[in-house]
Formats: sequence, C-alpha cells, structure tokens
Amino acid sequence: MNYILFDSTNRTNLLPLTFTRPVADIRLGILTIREKWEHYLGQKTSSLTEGYLEAKFPTKIADKNILINGSVCPSDELLEEINKLKEGQRLVKDDSLIAMFQTADSLVNFTEDSSEDVDSIESSADFIKIENPWDIFHLNDVALRNDFKLLTHNRKSQKLSTTNRVIEPENIFIEEGAVVEFAILNASTGPIYIGKDAEIMEGSKVRGPFALCEHATLKMDAKIYGATTIGPHSKVGGEVNNSVIFGYTNKAHDGFLGNSVLGEWCNLGADTNTSNLKNTYEEVKLWSYAEDSFVPTGLQFCGLIMGDHSKSGINTMFNTGTVVGVNANIFGSGFQRNFIPSFSWGGPHGMVDYDFHKAVKIAKAVYQRRNLKFDEVEMDILKEIYSLTHKNRRA
Repeated sequence: MNYILFDSTNRTNLLPLTFTRPVADIRLGILTIREKWEHYLGQKTSSLTEGYLEAKFPTKIADKNILINGSVCPSDELLEEINKLKEGQRLVKDDSLIAMFQTADSLVNFTEDSSEDVDSIESSADFIKIENPWDIFHLNDVALRNDFKLLTHNRKSQKLSTTNRVIEPENIFIEEGAVVEFAILNASTGPIYIGKDAEIMEGSKVRGPFALCEHATLKMDAKIYGATTIGPHSKVGGEVNNSVIFGYTNKAHDGFLGNSVLGEWCNLGADTNTSNLKNTYEEVKLWSYAEDSFVPTGLQFCGLIMGDHSKSGINTMFNTGTVVGVNANIFGSGFQRNFIPSFSWGGPHGMVDYDFHKAVKIAKAVYQRRNLKFDEVEMDILKEIYSLTHKNRRA
C-alpha cells in the first residue's frame, strides 16, 4: 500500500508554520508527524500539499493509495482502522476526514470536500490532532511521552556520565554519540530523551518531559522546563519553558522563551525575551491567517509563534501572544507588534519590506554555515511566500 499524508483544510490555521512545509512535517513531541507515521507504517510516505511546495515535497501515487490527514498523529487503534479501509471508503472523526482509500484515477480529482459522498466510517480511536499553532506546545507533553515510548521500546540507553546529578535515571534515554556532563536531569516529571550526537553542556538544568534531538546543543547553564523539544541541529541557552523548536534554529544566549513555537532557520539575539502571560491574566488572543484577525486561544499562557528564517536582534521584547511570519528581521527597543508579517524589516518604530534579494543572500549564508545548499527550489518557495504575504505587509 502507498501512503500519502495530505494537508487538510486546517492548513491555513497553522500558518505561518505551514508556509514552508506540509502539515505533516510539523515537529510535535520528539518526531515530526511524518516521522511518527513512518515508524508506525514501516515505510516512507509522501505529501499532498500546496502547489508551490510540490517541488520539494512531491506526491508519489500508486495504483492503490491510503490518504492520511497530516495533522493527525498515529496510534495503534487508528492504524488498525485505517488498514481496514476498502476502496472508496473514508474514515472520519467529528466530521473531519482522517483517512481515505483512493485509486490512482480517483486521486486525480481528490479534495477534502469531494470525499463527502463516499462510504464513511466513524473512527473510535484516540489520537492527537493539531488544529492551531498553539496546539503544538499545548499538546507537546503527551506527544513527547508517546514518542519516547515509541523510540525506546526494547532498546537500551547509552550510559550516562557519573558527573551528572540525576533523578529517576530509568526515564532517561541517551542515543549513541550524545555528550552530557555536569548537568542536573530531573526525569521524575517526565522522560528525557537525548538524541544522537547531541550535547548538554555543563551546568544545565533540565526537568522532563524534554527532548534534545540529534546534533542539537544545550548551552552552559541553560534552564529547561518541560514539556520542551529542541529540534535537530539547534543551539539553545537561557531559560525555556514548554516550547517546541523545529530544527536548525538558535536561541544561544540568555533570555526567556515560554509556551512558544519556533520554525527552522530562526535566530533569537542575546537577551531576546517573550512574554507568555498577560498582566491582566486574561485569555491570550493570537493572530489567525484564516480569520485575518486575532482569535481567542483558550489559553492563559501563550508566547511566540515564529515562522522559518525569522530573526530578532539583541534585547528584543515580544509581547504575549505574538505571531511572526517567515523571513522577518526584527529589532529595536520596546515591545514588538503582536503580528509581524513575513518579509518585514524593523521594529516598534516602523517596518519596511525586507528586500527579497537580501533575504535570499542571508539564507544562502546561513545554509552554508551548516554545510547545506540553498537551491532554486528553496528560493522559489520563499518567492511565492513573499508574494502571498504582500497583503499582510500593506495592512
């Protein structure tokens, strides 16, 4: 069977994080949603996503295909229901399409709405589903615990150095090549996962649940509260609470990040701070691309949502419930606006359009530092986002 993870209609709700990736490539817990499915399925998947992303995330179609909602995380019960689907059947939960059996011919004209006339089966399985950006940090605790069980089942952890102080070491898993010295690790509040070739430097304090993914670094004297995920090749210091960092992103210095989500290739300058609680203790509202306005989150704690390639200068202050788009360059004294459009340059005292050619030049330099190539495919994606978000910069 061929499995395809499709972007459902809630993709717009998950902007700006889905400007640069299919929904399934959002990191939640230790793994991305795609990586979770590929662990469960035992095979690779492809995506059905926006046209401008197809060159990077192509759809692979076979004679028989199972389409799975990319915002849904797998579970044993859900996988069992999906594998029972017959040609033309679909699996739904609370009026949302979860999965559907499609032939190559029927897949040509597939849309989420077009599937409503086929035989529907109501799912009784329990699973995690993300609807909005804040779900990523809000659901990270349960997702991280699930991934920890998935990745460590019937496996033995590498030995932890005796220089560390540890509470409940049986809840700590260290992958090959990881280095952890003179740290304090408290796994009584949740599991701690240290990925391959990752490093926790001296003086760091960690409370689980926590994941440091492969080749990521926790800088000296960092203070980490769960549930927090630091994605691959990221460098993090200072104080972090209940946040998810996708990968290749740096918050290398002091400053507080709480109840937040950072995309890839972001950089927070020294002493950048995010507010995650209003002085009035009221519910936080967050900018919604789908509604073109601020919407209630139902949360009292909500910090920063930042799209790929965005950066902040030193001493930047982000208000409670701030959304930053893709490739914004933010600096200046005072609290920033609660919504900063993609390709914006400036701060509280005014913003201008970020010159596209300059943005690409910087992106190329950042990729080169990690021995990666920023190619035409990546540039075309940013070019499309620049065009799509023009209206936001003129609002």
